[in-house]
Amino acid sequence: MGRMTSVVERLQGDGPVFSIEFFPPRDAADEAVLWKSIRELEPLDPAYMSITYGAGGSSRDGTIRSIARVATETTLVPMAHLTAVNHSVAELRNVIGWYAAVGVRNILALRGDPPGDVYGDWVPHPDGLNYAEELVELVRSLGDFCVGVSAFPYGHPRSADLEADTEYLVRKLRAGADFAIAQLFFEPEDFLRLRDRVAATGCEALVIPGIMPLTTPRTLHTSIKLSGAPAPRRLLDRLEPLADDPKAFRAAGIDAVTELGERLIAEGVPDLHFYTFNRSKATREVVSRLGLVPARA
Repeated sequence: MGRMTSVVERLQGDGPVFSIEFFPPRDAADEAVLWKSIRELEPLDPAYMSITYGAGGSSRDGTIRSIARVATETTLVPMAHLTAVNHSVAELRNVIGWYAAVGVRNILALRGDPPGDVYGDWVPHPDGLNYAEELVELVRSLGDFCVGVSAFPYGHPRSADLEADTEYLVRKLRAGADFAIAQLFFEPEDFLRLRDRVAATGCEALVIPGIMPLTTPRTLHTSIKLSGAPAPRRLLDRLEPLADDPKAFRAAGIDAVTELGERLIAEGVPDLHFYTFNRSKATREVVSRLGLVPARA
């Protein structure tokens, strides 16, 4: 275990790096797809990899099982997601202790969305937590963890405005988080303004952009939904006319995402965090075009 194990350590090299995010497998077929992608991306030496944490019991089990396997069977640095949804503090302590026991030292602490309706009212577990900053404090109190949180370039749907949203983000960071990963956005400026808002408060924590390769009309629509903002007309004009030509759509989408990555790297971001949809090919293409693949890979 001579390799660096914290996300922050992995981002302190000379140049930009990339990281990857997967979903928990729902069944054996999903698991096979996930592990094929993990094995295909492993030789490219991503800075770290994460697996999201579903609100339902079965996908939570899939997250925990998969992250343990990454920690014990691969050379990757694993980051486990954790949400406060439907968990008592005792259960959260149990999961955090279990992560530590299998060698996971990086946790992305999220309050999480209400099950079934992302925009529904938040109902805390009667013995649980109300805010992500409380989860950050809990994780930090239980061991030597490197902790991340989420950030929202367009503001969280429940925030009154960007100023309030920035205040909440900085509170999470000051509660003990080491870095933040931004949810999806479309223009480099959308992320850079978020980074500037955080820096303007005097908070020096790393803010990392989240990126999804646009390979199909479905991934474009998913990006729009997850970002919580309309896609810019310029991007839609570029991609929508190609909706019936899968090959052309994919090529244009990969070009657009590569250009986004180039601009962010030029602005000094330390890491591009890729949402992979448990497939590896598009991410491999983009990181290779961006020069983020080590020579030996």
